[in-house]
Amino acid sequence: MTFDAHRCENGHVTYPGHTLCPECGEKQTETIDLSDRRGEVVTWTHSTKTPPGVREPNTLAIVEFDVDDTFVRAIGQVTTDDVETGDVVEPVYVEELRDPEVGIKEPASQDWDGYRFQPIQ
Repeated sequence: MTFDAHRCENGHVTYPGHTLCPECGEKQTETIDLSDRRGEVVTWTHSTKTPPGVREPNTLAIVEFDVDDTFVRAIGQVTTDDVETGDVVEPVYVEELRDPEVGIKEPASQDWDGYRFQPIQ
């Protein structure tokens, strides 16, 4: 599974992708897999009111990735509660970001996998 950012015809990079670039309105034409890159934590929080099936507390971070001297940010769960602004992290694939049996929709109707951010020691 890839962790895709998207680049438009004018070189703007966004995550998640859009049909048209939110910066300039041009078509997004390229995907950039962030799963093999490291990023830096810009900010983080501990969420104590989580959606059904998500662990509590749920530590979330906004992470900034350098993509060819252009920066793109992504938000996601962190693998640990021990994270600080400025930490270097890498995306790690997990099969279940939350418990599919506790969701409000039919489990077969959703994807449960994705990426969390793991601090680099």
